[in-house]
Amino acid sequence: MTAHLKYLSRLESLFRRKRAALLDDLRSALGTASRTTIFRILHAVGYFTSYSHGGRYYTLRRIPRFDSYGLWSWRGIGFSSQRTLRATLGFLIEQSAAGQTHEELQERLGLRVHDTLRSLVLGQAISRELFGDVYLYLSANSKRAAAQLAARRQLQPPTPAPGSVALNPALVIDVLVQVIHHPKEDAAAIAARLLAVDRAVTARQIEEVFHSYGLKKTAPSRSSNSKR
Repeated sequence: MTAHLKYLSRLESLFRRKRAALLDDLRSALGTASRTTIFRILHAVGYFTSYSHGGRYYTLRRIPRFDSYGLWSWRGIGFSSQRTLRATLGFLIEQSAAGQTHEELQERLGLRVHDTLRSLVLGQAISRELFGDVYLYLSANSKRAAAQLAARRQLQPPTPAPGSVALNPALVIDVLVQVIHHPKEDAAAIAARLLAVDRAVTARQIEEVFHSYGLKKTAPSRSSNSKR
């Protein structure tokens, strides 16, 4: 029991100094080269391995504050509530209202995932359709995939007006999804919701999306209100 408490104390000390650690960090902090001992202690407190960096980083279960996509990162090291990269991709694709492209997944996860996506497709864990000049990754369920594909077609952006603010297609989709869920909120409120999940977009950019899609959600200006 005394040895167990000693290891736990050393583990807590390590993760107070850094939020994620390599196996060598754990060996040094715990004063043991035994993988069995290290993982017995990790299992006792609960832990996650990173989906990035080849799964080489570890963090304690209590540390991550996962966003609405189940993701959390520390100094570029990514962790997921789904634990593995394969499971994370499957989750993000299944939960997406309009499927996901590799570019969108890469931006969200911070790494290229071509090989893992190909493996998931070959294993029939997800499906894909050629959409324009890119693959759109969809649910393995045919009915769900058809609904995602139809939603993606509806999200095709119109030709931007001269002088409009360019916005990443993945962010456009995030904005439109927020509009679906919160139809009465204005651009500023939707920008705040997206910022809360680390999706940086300005109210002006959101108003451009409203204008492009004919949503007519732009709030009246203060000057027009003052004339009433």
